[in-house]
Amino acid sequence: MRFVKGHGTENDFVILPDPDGSLDLRPATVAALCDRRAGVGADGVLRVVRAKAAGDPVADELAGEAEWFMDYRNADGSVAEMCGNGVRVFARYLVDAGLAEPGEWDVATRAGLKRVTLGPSGDVSVDMGPPVVQGDGRATVAGTEYTGLRVSMGNPHLACPVDRPVRDLDLTRPPVVDPAVFPEGVNVELFRPLGERHVEMRVHERGSGETRSCGTGAVATAVAAAGPGRTGEWTVDVPGGRVTVTLDGRTSHLRGPAVLVAEGHIRDDLLR
Repeated sequence: MRFVKGHGTENDFVILPDPDGSLDLRPATVAALCDRRAGVGADGVLRVVRAKAAGDPVADELAGEAEWFMDYRNADGSVAEMCGNGVRVFARYLVDAGLAEPGEWDVATRAGLKRVTLGPSGDVSVDMGPPVVQGDGRATVAGTEYTGLRVSMGNPHLACPVDRPVRDLDLTRPPVVDPAVFPEGVNVELFRPLGERHVEMRVHERGSGETRSCGTGAVATAVAAAGPGRTGEWTVDVPGGRVTVTLDGRTSHLRGPAVLVAEGHIRDDLLR
């Protein structure tokens, strides 16, 4: 199995080229690949597959509108709807591999079509779609309860403001949330304002634990920080770097780096 390793603000991924949909990608295989000591190591897996060959009902519906489907899996092997950093890395891989031209085009995801804009190198911008505000929610982190805003970006988020530097927070254990409110789990963002339309953020992602960045989480954080009106351009600092979120009242855009760092082949015995 061939792979490429990439990251967006250090939210890292194992990229598996599978244009014709021939891989049998099982949860245990994904977990083995993402293991940071016994595998390649990553926050998730991006299977690069043509929408018409993906074998996914959402991909089947979108096959007439986008050539490529981003089959994203969390580090524990579970299937995820969307990943903002992942779709930027996915798009950069397609251009780097000669499978797509620089410019503007759609990627099919389980959260629908996502329009990407990118050149031959540099940052990638993604139209993330309209954030859906779902009301207040609560999470308990290391014994402290925080209240935040529930936001759907195709996947569920709870963005909570905090009153101290985010580096001081303990995210070694999963936040505790009400399963009745979050039946499919939730990504929890903890953020602190730093200045005019500028916040810092840390995130605990369902199925992956704390990651160095989360693209959909950055958008959810900007939405929570913006409050009523929810427009403007926001700078979001994460442990892995910086992204920019633009809210225009209709949709949201995420811009940031997408870097490919290595490629190789995975031994058959790891897959077994």
